[in-house]
Amino acid sequence: MSIEESALPKVVYVEITEDNSDQRLDNFLITRLKGVPKSHIYRIVRKGEVRVNKGRVDVKYRLVAGDIVRVPPVRVAERSEESYIPQGLQAALQQGILFEDEGFLIINKPAGFAVHGGSGVSSGIIEGLRLLRPDAHFLELVHRLDKDTSGCLLIAKKRSALRLLQELFRNSQIQKTYQALLSGQWARKKLVVTAPLLKNAGKGGERIVVISPSGKAAETLFRRLQLFPDATLVEASPKTGRTHQIRVHAASLGHPIVGDERYGLDEVNRAFKSKGYKRMFLHAQTLRFQHPVTGAPMIISAPLPAQLETLLKHEAQV
Repeated sequence: MSIEESALPKVVYVEITEDNSDQRLDNFLITRLKGVPKSHIYRIVRKGEVRVNKGRVDVKYRLVAGDIVRVPPVRVAERSEESYIPQGLQAALQQGILFEDEGFLIINKPAGFAVHGGSGVSSGIIEGLRLLRPDAHFLELVHRLDKDTSGCLLIAKKRSALRLLQELFRNSQIQKTYQALLSGQWARKKLVVTAPLLKNAGKGGERIVVISPSGKAAETLFRRLQLFPDATLVEASPKTGRTHQIRVHAASLGHPIVGDERYGLDEVNRAFKSKGYKRMFLHAQTLRFQHPVTGAPMIISAPLPAQLETLLKHEAQV
């Protein structure tokens, strides 16, 4: 597939409006300079070729309405969408819209794709969405889901919507409900886990979260939905939003999530893989909140992926 390059012919000065106020400089440039590698964007900022109000700034600088950003001439690679977005992701982004208005959208995120590029991942959900919507001036993640988790993901289309939705999250005014399949038969019908969580670096540098008194407060309500011969379907409602929270809290029960390669049981995962099941069974099923502008009650649900439905039917027949 051919790749053509075009150059922005001259220095451009952009005045920041309220729509981009409080946005990080790197995210602003990534959205504006579509096709330019992140590494190059970071380089031109570091070298001082990008300036804000005639001064050097860091990529983490948060823009303010009225700021004047100097954008230098850059080479922009122009490729077809297919060369950037895997076909499976492209289809999921086009067909997986659960809700959309002028301020934000909610998509049914597929498992197996990171929400954003980085750490060896060239592109993710947000980069793919920006490429599919080249005319969108603002698209930002409101929250995150793990790569192997599917389900409801909120994305802001305006800076004002991002602020309002993140404020709802901070004030615990967005209720998230997940479905998870735990290994083994969990004897309890309901339990609130309040073990504090601490981020650690694992052997390979990957992020590992452990239960520790010095960790951050975390709370998850688990409610049993259905018992199977060697697994338990539960509803998990996190009251806090810590990294890997449901996964670590489930493992603390002695019943880690089926398919969880990091906190799960190797022998259980191998057994399920032998049945043809290859992903972690964690699905962000429902978001409940009041619309940040209209105040209307919002209940948005993402249906279980076919692979998860098939596994449950199979387990029920064992």
